[in-house]
Amino acid sequence: MPRPAARPPKIFVLDTSVILYDSNAIHNFQEHDVAIPITVLEELDSFKKGGSVINLQARDFIRRLDRLSDHNMLRDWIPLNGSARGKFRVIAAEDEAVDASQVFGAKKNDHRILNAALGLARREADRRVILVSKDISLRVKARALNLAAEDYETVRIRDVDHLYSGKSELRVASELIDRLYQDGSIDPLELAAEAGAVPGPDGAVWPDHHYFILRGEKSSALAVYDPKAGSIERVPKGSAYGITPRNAEQTFALHAVLNPEVPLVTISGPAGTGKTLLALAGALEQRRHFRQIYVARPVVPLSNKDLGYLPGDIKSKINPYMQPLWDNLSIIKNQFPERDKDYKRIDDMVVQEKLNVVPLAYIRGRSFTNICFVVDEAQNLTPHEVKTIITRAGERTKIILTGDIFQIDTPYLDAQSNGLSYMIDRLKGKSLYAHVHLDKGERSELANLASSLL
Repeated sequence: MPRPAARPPKIFVLDTSVILYDSNAIHNFQEHDVAIPITVLEELDSFKKGGSVINLQARDFIRRLDRLSDHNMLRDWIPLNGSARGKFRVIAAEDEAVDASQVFGAKKNDHRILNAALGLARREADRRVILVSKDISLRVKARALNLAAEDYETVRIRDVDHLYSGKSELRVASELIDRLYQDGSIDPLELAAEAGAVPGPDGAVWPDHHYFILRGEKSSALAVYDPKAGSIERVPKGSAYGITPRNAEQTFALHAVLNPEVPLVTISGPAGTGKTLLALAGALEQRRHFRQIYVARPVVPLSNKDLGYLPGDIKSKINPYMQPLWDNLSIIKNQFPERDKDYKRIDDMVVQEKLNVVPLAYIRGRSFTNICFVVDEAQNLTPHEVKTIITRAGERTKIILTGDIFQIDTPYLDAQSNGLSYMIDRLKGKSLYAHVHLDKGERSELANLASSLL
C-alpha cells in the first residue's frame, strides 16, 4: 500500500505585534516557513528608537535580520538556522484580486499586511498560509477575508484560571495540628496520607516551598514544605518593618520574601491585597543583608503616549509612574512616629542611594550582586523581559516580582501571555522559587465592596 504523500510545510505570516512581543519569533515555528510583509519592516523601523520593551524587541529583530542580509530576502526563501527549521523571506507583492483597504474602507498598514498575506496565499495555493498576530481586530479582519489567522501562542499559558497559587487548604486531624505546634514540623508523607494526596511523576508529594492552611475541628495552623529539611514546617505569624500580615495568604507572602533560602519570589493578586506593600516591607526588613535595594516598575504611559509629551526633565516625566511605589513607602514610614529612627531611615536610604526607586528601563543591561530587587507591576513585562531580569542576578541577590495577571496595561499582552504568568507556570515547585497568590483585599471595606460588586 503506497504511503500518503507528506504535507507541505505551512507558511506563517507574522504581524508587527508578534515581533514586538518576541523578537525571536521567526525561529519558533519548527519545520514550517515564516514570511514577513515589507510593511512590518517599515513599522519596525519606526519602533527602533526608545528604551521600552517594544523598542528593544524591534532593534533585536532588525539585528537578526541583518545577519541574513547577504541573501535576497524579497526573492528567495532563506533557510533558518537548525536542521529542523523552515525557511524565511520578506514579501512585498500584495493581492491584486482583493484589496483589504477597499473592503474595510480605509488605507492602513494593517490592510497592506492583509493584502500581502492574501497575495502569498494565492501564489502558494498548495500550501496553508496563516496570519499570526496578537492584534485581535486584525485576526477578525483576516478571517472575514477567508484568510486563516491565529494568535502567537509559543509562550501562552493554556489554563490561566488554574494557574499555580502556591497554597492549599487542607482538612486534617486536630492531633496532627497539635503535633505541628509541639514539634514545629511534621512528616510530609503523613500529611499526604491525611489529605489523600498522590505523589507526582517525580515522586514528590508537595511542590518545594508550597504553603498550607491546615484546619482541624477546633484548631488551625499555617505551614510550608521546606525541601532542605524535607519536612512540613510551621509558619509563624511575623511582621516586617512595622507591617503585620492581616490574613494567612499575606503571612505566606511575607514568609517567602524573608526566607533567605528562596532568592526568587512572586506575589500575585488583585488590587488592594497588599502585594507591593509586603514586598517593600520585607525588603526593608532585610536591608542589612544587601548592599542596595532596587524598586522598579515598567513605565506604561496612558493611551500609549510617549514620555516626551510630559513637561519637565526626565525625573519629572518618570515620577508620576513611580508614585505608587512612593505611596507604599510612605505607608511603611507612617507605621512609626516622625522622630523614630525607623521613620527617618527610609529617607536616609534614599539620599544615600541604598534605596533606589527607578523605572525598569534604567536597570536593563546591568548585573546585580548582593541586591534586593523588587519589580512591581510585573504583569506588564513580556516573558523575554522577565527572563532578562532574572538572568542578571548575581551572588546574594534576591528578586521579588509582584503583579495582577488580569490587569494588563501593555498592548499585545494578556493574562495568558504576560511574563508573570509565564514565570509562575514554568518555575512552580523549583527549590529556589516560591509563589503566593493573594485573594483577599485588605485596603479598605469600601475598596472590597467596589471590587466585588462593580
